[in-house]
Amino acid sequence: MSHQPQSDRVIIFDTTLRDGEQSPGATLNVGEKLAIAHQLALLGVDVIEAGFAVSSPGDFEAVQAIAREVGGRPDSPIICSLARAVPKDIEAAAEALKPAAHPRIHVFLSTSDIHLEHQLRKSRAEVLALTGEMVAYAKGFVADVEFSPMDATRSEPAFLYQVLERAIAAGATTINIPDTVGYRTPKEIEALIQGVRQNVAGIDQVILSIHTQNDLGLATANALAAIESGVRQVECTINGIGERAGNAALEEVVMALHVRQAYFNPILGRPADHTEPLTRINPQELYRSSRMVSQATGMSVQPNKAIVGANAFAHESGIHQDGVLKHRETYEIMDAATIGLMENQIVLGKHSGRNAFRTRLQTLGFQLAEEELNRAFHRFKELADKKKDITDWDLEAIARDEVQADAEPSFRLEHVQVTCGDCTCPTATVTIVTPTGEILTEAAVGTGPVDAVYQVINRLVKIPNHLVEFAVQSVTEGIDALGTVTVRLRHEDRLFIGQASDTDIVVAAAFAYMNALNRLARSLPAAAPAALSA
Repeated sequence: MSHQPQSDRVIIFDTTLRDGEQSPGATLNVGEKLAIAHQLALLGVDVIEAGFAVSSPGDFEAVQAIAREVGGRPDSPIICSLARAVPKDIEAAAEALKPAAHPRIHVFLSTSDIHLEHQLRKSRAEVLALTGEMVAYAKGFVADVEFSPMDATRSEPAFLYQVLERAIAAGATTINIPDTVGYRTPKEIEALIQGVRQNVAGIDQVILSIHTQNDLGLATANALAAIESGVRQVECTINGIGERAGNAALEEVVMALHVRQAYFNPILGRPADHTEPLTRINPQELYRSSRMVSQATGMSVQPNKAIVGANAFAHESGIHQDGVLKHRETYEIMDAATIGLMENQIVLGKHSGRNAFRTRLQTLGFQLAEEELNRAFHRFKELADKKKDITDWDLEAIARDEVQADAEPSFRLEHVQVTCGDCTCPTATVTIVTPTGEILTEAAVGTGPVDAVYQVINRLVKIPNHLVEFAVQSVTEGIDALGTVTVRLRHEDRLFIGQASDTDIVVAAAFAYMNALNRLARSLPAAAPAALSA
């Protein structure tokens, strides 16, 4: 993969693992981040922003693991870490990125007066000096440095131009313009980008990038307006997840460029009928990527979501149905198969071997460690005895459960049994193993089978929490389908997500709850949960 600047295509910078993870409750563990990063590489993104290395040991580990396992080859995507304009941030990013063949440090610093006065508490002169110093410092570690003036769209233009010139002079190779609070409209974005291109010395020597937030629902429109104005890198996330209302959705930007290629070709200096894609994205991996991120984060995709929503290719109106049956293009501007949405074929059965299972998971973007693979294969065999047709979606659900399993000591669900019915009081018996290895068993009565299970688990684990969301979703069609349960727990002001899949949704609910509780437990002081030392 070439990483040289090109003006006739759009670079896709994916920040699902950094900005996307800032969605409330969407915290991912290292294994989940690594699985998503492998899928992003399969999808064909140019840059993976793997995290904010200095923010926590977990983020540092994730950036380092992705740099090593996803970004370690000459043809790998660029692996990027975010860093404030602070030496320790840049040092942490540089250290975490060492295994990457193509590392990038992404330095950011506020430039709007409201940020300078109320958050950064620095003068314009100080910001100007710091920009040059910290970009140059990052340049001392890696050749590829991106600079973002945070809240650029609310910054005074003349000062913004000065800051960008200073960053370029210090060695920045990409200049990113963030609409940090999702405030601007497409016309305003167009004017801002044109102003940057006309007034910043050296801007034609770097990649010009855009980062748009979706607070007013304009993120994708603003990103496309920026492309029309000369931007050649777009920062986006799978499913548009991210801080507050999220970011520009990768699948929307990519498919807009795909479907409207004849329109965008001349903008990028190509003949209108040019057929070479405008991005390196493989669109057939879009739907799979969407599902993986949705499952890992516990953030369901709204049915009417563009491109990857359940209703994106559904037609309720009789007139529409009639038109599509006669000629698909009467009411569909793209083929569902283009994004990888098609009837899923049976890929494995109960007589399939371990090697075939491993190979299929690798094809689906999962690189499981030996122990994870053993557990996943055991679950696959169990499922094959219960379920006649095994699909890719089933395999993905199994693999995701293993990837999100805790690598460190945690509570482990050993046994769950439930008695319920219309004339029976719902009763659950649960056995867990504590992080210290102690086996605990308890029983409880609840208003329903899931409530009974959760009451038992709470008695055993003894970690205060409040269940704020419980959702069940079928992985595939049919009465024997795997059910995926997603739960969100609140502890104080933080949300924790857990997810698990099983043909028995009560069992899936128990494992999902335990996953969420383990994430909660890891965030507490070591002595806080009573059962940790039980």
